[in-house]
Amino acid sequence: MEKAKYIWMDGELVEWDKAQTHILTHTLHYGNGVFEGTRAYMTEDGLAIFRLKEHTKRLLNSAKITRISPKYTLEELESAQVEILKVNNFKSNVYLRPLIFLGYGVMGLHHVKAPVKTAIAAWEWGSYL
Repeated sequence: MEKAKYIWMDGELVEWDKAQTHILTHTLHYGNGVFEGTRAYMTEDGLAIFRLKEHTKRLLNSAKITRISPKYTLEELESAQVEILKVNNFKSNVYLRPLIFLGYGVMGLHHVKAPVKTAIAAWEWGSYL
C-alpha cells in the first residue's frame, strides 16, 4: 500500500504516520464499529466518488443499527471525503475507507458512554479484484 499524505480524523487532517488510536480503543476489544468501502475514479475532470451519498447513508445507517451516535452529519461526512481527496492530490483511482468507531475511555459491553470517533483514510488503489 502506498501511503497518502493525510488521513481525516474527527475533523482534522492528520499526517498518515501520525494517525493513531489507543490500544484500549473499545472497538478493538468488542468489535463494535462500522465502515464503508468507497471508490473514487479518475475522470477527465478529476476524481469522481462513486455513489458518495449512498455509501455515506449506509455508513450512518450501520452506526444507527449498532447504537453508535455519529458526531457528523451526512453532509459533513460527504464534504470530508471530498476534502481528503483534494488535500492528498491523488493522480489515479482511490479507495476511501470511512470508519465510525468507539474510542478509548470505556470498557465493557455497555458502550453508550464510549467516545465516538470518526476517521476517513484514502489511498491510491488500482483494481480491487
